[in-house]
Amino acid sequence: MQTSTETQTGAYWQWREQPIYYVRSGDRHPQRPPLLLIHGFGASTDHWRKNIEGLSRDFEVWAIDLLGFGRSAKPDWQYSGDLWRDQLHDFITNVIGQPAVLAGNSLGGYSALCVAAQRPESAVGLVLLNSAGPFTEMQLTSKPDPFRQTMGTLLQSFLLQPLPSFLLFQYVRQRWVIRRTLESVYLDKSAITDQLVEDIYRPSCDSGAAKVFASVFKSPRGEKIDVLLNQLTCPLLLLWGEGDPWMNARDRGAQFRQHYPQLMEHYLQAGHCPHDEVPDQVNTLLREWVLNLGER
Repeated sequence: MQTSTETQTGAYWQWREQPIYYVRSGDRHPQRPPLLLIHGFGASTDHWRKNIEGLSRDFEVWAIDLLGFGRSAKPDWQYSGDLWRDQLHDFITNVIGQPAVLAGNSLGGYSALCVAAQRPESAVGLVLLNSAGPFTEMQLTSKPDPFRQTMGTLLQSFLLQPLPSFLLFQYVRQRWVIRRTLESVYLDKSAITDQLVEDIYRPSCDSGAAKVFASVFKSPRGEKIDVLLNQLTCPLLLLWGEGDPWMNARDRGAQFRQHYPQLMEHYLQAGHCPHDEVPDQVNTLLREWVLNLGER
């Protein structure tokens, strides 16, 4: 049985006997779909704080902590896009109660794409912000270097052992490492506040967080983006932080357009997390796009 219980700081929903944290803001509008905001790896609903405030004036806005992150439970499960797809689909069905526009950053973008492509009854629109996930072509462009491939496999096998994985997790979750990582992926360093660092650090102290970290890297890679795009039927908006050092936004945008030419996209002067770095621009573009959905 899945139930929802309100708290002063948000709400918890029981999913597969695990508490899932979410927040809701704004009023429901009969002519406008609700929005569901989905964070990236290591982040949480807190990362959408600026967007929830700005968008809830015009929409009913929901944000959710994926299982394994934020204030949600961190069971010792195998984590994958399929797991989060099912979590999000069930949340939309049982809590929101009507199809939504899903907006996801990085890992959250990939999870949102899995929902929109494979559970289309849950999505009336999809917004991807520097979305993660592999394309088939990326694996076919050149022959791998046998030496580098072997060394990479050995290194991955080593890091996936319990002790090395635990030690790596203990290192990357330190506040100064979190700050340094953020500084490498944000163009505007003033957006990296002590609160942002703490929002990412705090969930890493939860019981089970280290095993979630290990499981995410152990899990087999999910369905390819091009396959998902071929299944997609709803409108798609891409918002790119063009200064993202983890991906070439222009090249990646071209790959998306090759497989889904009817999409809309905008490139912003930001890094990997444009929704947090340039929230006013993201909120404006997202708001205008959603309000025009009925005309498409």
